[in-house]
Amino acid sequence: MAAVDQLQIVLGALLVLALLAWYLSFSASRLDRLHHRVEGAVAALDAQLVRRAEAAVELATSGAVDPASGLLLADAASIALEVGEQADHVGATQHAVAPRLAGGDLPGQDHVSRERAESDLSQALRATLDQDVVAQLSADPVLAPLVDRLAAACHRVRLARRFLNGAVTDAARVRGKRVVRWARLAGRAEVPQTFEMDDDPPPALVD
Repeated sequence: MAAVDQLQIVLGALLVLALLAWYLSFSASRLDRLHHRVEGAVAALDAQLVRRAEAAVELATSGAVDPASGLLLADAASIALEVGEQADHVGATQHAVAPRLAGGDLPGQDHVSRERAESDLSQALRATLDQDVVAQLSADPVLAPLVDRLAAACHRVRLARRFLNGAVTDAARVRGKRVVRWARLAGRAEVPQTFEMDDDPPPALVD
């Protein structure tokens, strides 16, 4: 009888260990998928930000807007592209998620600088592209496709940022679970960060 009890205890312990191992494996796989989802979202947002800035530079140098507005827009777009290139370099050398949207060698500080650069570009776009200017540009058969491309890029930036921030929130929720922290399932993976910027497009591009 004692032998049976001991066997039941051993089997119970093995079952608990098996369930724990399965849960840890499941949690690790889920966290890995979430990290890959964040990486994909980062790449998508980065691409859309670059497309928006490139379209803004093209518009600013087209001669279709007044010189002061063109200079303001070109400067903001050029800075956004430059900061984006620095961020790509940091992400490539460190194989990290967050630095790709950062903008320099100090992720904590420069993450804000990329956000600020993109926010400044959003503000420059709104200052340049009022209703009258957009109507004038849209009436030009040469410039109308550029306006459409810029409007599409602004829209996709908002969607990509929303998707990224949602993915980061999901990953953070899983990383915050006690068992994930206790078992160190995140390993050395960078802590993903949301990307906070002013992404409101010019109202005239939304109409």
